[in-house]
Amino acid sequence: MQQDGERSTVRTSPKVGYFRWMICALLLFGAIINYVDRQVIGILKPTLMQTFGWTDERVYSSIVFCFQLAYAIGFLFAGRFMDKVGVRRGFAAAVTLWSIAAVAHGAATWFEGWNFSVINLDASTGFTFVTLSGAAVGLALARFALGLGESGAFPASIKTVAEWFPKKERALATGIFNSGTNVGALVTPLVVPSIALYWGWEYAFYITGGLGFLWVGWWLWAYKSPDDHPRLKKAELDYIRSDPADPVATIPWRSLLGHKQTWAFALGKFMTDPIWWLYLFWIPDFLHRNHGLDLHSIGLPLIVIYIVADVGSIGGGWLSSAFLKRGWTPNRARKTAMLICALAVVPVTFAANATELWLAVGLVAIAAAAHQGWSANLFTLTSDMFPKAAVGSVTGIGGTAGALGGMFIAMFTGALLQATGSYVPVFIIAGSTYLVSLAVIHFIVPRLEPAKIEIGATPTHI
Repeated sequence: MQQDGERSTVRTSPKVGYFRWMICALLLFGAIINYVDRQVIGILKPTLMQTFGWTDERVYSSIVFCFQLAYAIGFLFAGRFMDKVGVRRGFAAAVTLWSIAAVAHGAATWFEGWNFSVINLDASTGFTFVTLSGAAVGLALARFALGLGESGAFPASIKTVAEWFPKKERALATGIFNSGTNVGALVTPLVVPSIALYWGWEYAFYITGGLGFLWVGWWLWAYKSPDDHPRLKKAELDYIRSDPADPVATIPWRSLLGHKQTWAFALGKFMTDPIWWLYLFWIPDFLHRNHGLDLHSIGLPLIVIYIVADVGSIGGGWLSSAFLKRGWTPNRARKTAMLICALAVVPVTFAANATELWLAVGLVAIAAAAHQGWSANLFTLTSDMFPKAAVGSVTGIGGTAGALGGMFIAMFTGALLQATGSYVPVFIIAGSTYLVSLAVIHFIVPRLEPAKIEIGATPTHI
């Protein structure tokens, strides 16, 4: 039971069963597939630019922008959708949509003769439009559909964790499933270069995209809510429900924007999510541009980056959970873990100037691990500050903010590379953003007090 002041008592968990961790494994594999489908285009960027003769970096950044735009739009509705229909049906629908979209990337050449313009940046004039044609149109449309589908993954996963785990285990559970993003990004450079080299880039999308349909079948067969699951023992259900019960209520989506806790989470996502998008979509290009890597040689450095990032994801969740077991309050535990992660990112500012490949890889790997540890704790803030009924929606709002930030980083990086060919300013931003973000979060919610949400009540404004 949490007490006033800086310390609280956390009970030792009894031996009640482990079925909830099987649900966590389902979320883990969902995250792996999510990031495999998301990362393929980053691995293939140099190949696609050469195949289709793209000389303007902003063509690729516009394709990435379409994904981020759809991701932002989808997040406006994904959390609320999961709250309304439940994660069993909602998550299955999301994965089905993004799997169809992932496969559709391989049919990008069917759009020969098509043209449309996408907003972007120009180093001289500011906002401008870049005209996409042919396969670039097909890829942009597929990325848009992929973004819509994938926007449901994290609201569904966070809501599932809130339903299946007591508060003191949520950061660890979040860290475990969130490590799947690194595993997915790790698997991608292991398999995609070989598929592309032997069968062509199209089959890299066909084969990886098909994995999602297998997961949907597993999810629908295995998942039910804790109260309805026949394989969950009563002792474990009681343990899952050991926290004080949240009131049963329908929470208007718009009312969440009036709570300072929502804005703390959303601004944290807006500021730091773009850095992860930078790693995901641009690090293969950075290694190709600065160190001459190609499909034959890109695999090992990316594997190292994401193995280290995987450790960071689990470690970040474990760290705050360990602090809680020592009797720390959630406020102190989460923010201390986030501060440690924010400090670990700072050295990445030197990555663009590193002339030795493995020094650059090491700096990026540490920063990626720190981001994932940060992310595990940032996501957990939603279940610390909101009732379960609102977790999916709040996560969706934060995801929208993060995707909006990702739109800007895509445009900025493409315009910058087109004008200068340098990653130096981008890595300076990446290294300093987390400390600023933590300061903003602490300013808005200095004690992580729960949002006071009641039916018919006027929310507390900032």
